[in-house]
Amino acid sequence: MSGSGRPGSRDPEASRERESSRDRESSREGDASQDEDYERAGLAGRLVPGTSPALLLVDPARAYVDPDCPLYAGVEPAVDAMKELLAGARRAGISVVVTRVRFRADGSDGGVFFRKVPTLRVFAEGSPYGDFIDGLSPTADELTVTKQYPSAFFGTSLAAYLTANRVDTVLIAGLSTSGCVRATALDAMQHGFVPVVVEEAVGDRDPDVHAANLFDIRHKIGEVWPIGQVMDYLAGRGERP
Repeated sequence: MSGSGRPGSRDPEASRERESSRDRESSREGDASQDEDYERAGLAGRLVPGTSPALLLVDPARAYVDPDCPLYAGVEPAVDAMKELLAGARRAGISVVVTRVRFRADGSDGGVFFRKVPTLRVFAEGSPYGDFIDGLSPTADELTVTKQYPSAFFGTSLAAYLTANRVDTVLIAGLSTSGCVRATALDAMQHGFVPVVVEEAVGDRDPDVHAANLFDIRHKIGEVWPIGQVMDYLAGRGERP
């Protein structure tokens, strides 16, 4: 017979659950405290999306979902959300832009970025890791933007395209949250577009880094909306000016 029933003995599983519960409660209290601190500092502004949105899928590349690739990030749930979001955008008839990263074989067009992050070689010409994830490829009527740096705006014609199509709001999904998604959201704001990052449809290799960047985007750069709110917005039921 197990000794687990002796007086004073502890159930390890129950102990772990209690510790996990305390950790979750502490995390919630910490988040609330951070929110309050940022609000006191005046970092709680709010942007209202406009009436002419576009969807921007940032780098939905095989590299992030193929376990054989060094950039594999375990972001399959975010990919599923991206597919749902893309289907909703197409039903709504809004502009869709999908970005990809491609470098010359020697990386010479990647400059300092390529030297800083040597694993970017997986996006060199001819590598399958730079291909779009199945189900996230743009159609012939949708814009593909090829880039060499984190922001989808840097060194591309994206801003001109969005302006020409009278877009005022950019719904942002893709990979990864702390890198190209954040850089793109920042540049969208700096170009005068309202950036709305779709919470479930972005991902990163580290959940803490992911959460920290979403927190910072929400307080300093744009809006972070759950996918349900975005789908309502696309269907005309969400918040409009």
